[in-house]
Amino acid sequence: MDKVFIKDLLARGILGVNESERTKPQDILINITLFTDTSAAGKSDDIEDCINYRTIAKKTLAHAEKAERLTVEALAEDIAAMALEMDHVQKVLVCVEKPGAVRFSRSVGVEIERSR
Repeated sequence: MDKVFIKDLLARGILGVNESERTKPQDILINITLFTDTSAAGKSDDIEDCINYRTIAKKTLAHAEKAERLTVEALAEDIAAMALEMDHVQKVLVCVEKPGAVRFSRSVGVEIERSR
């Protein structure tokens, strides 16, 4: 199966369970891999046969910035569900990270895989 991907999409939103995490937006790093068959798009060269990565990126940013989820798991589930609503998407891999959330680590997060 072919893949369409979005790497290192940076959102700013409320995400976390601690009081300090609930008061001001923080960086949220999101990676999305959409599994599909790109052969029709490759032959037609028509955006209607493609997964529009700009559409899912905009929806993801808007949601991450307003959702105010407690856990990275919940935000990842939200993003996976949005992706699977799109035509042509058969499976999605979503990684949501909180850079700097744990001392001495670059990032912490969760990666999930969901299918139709």
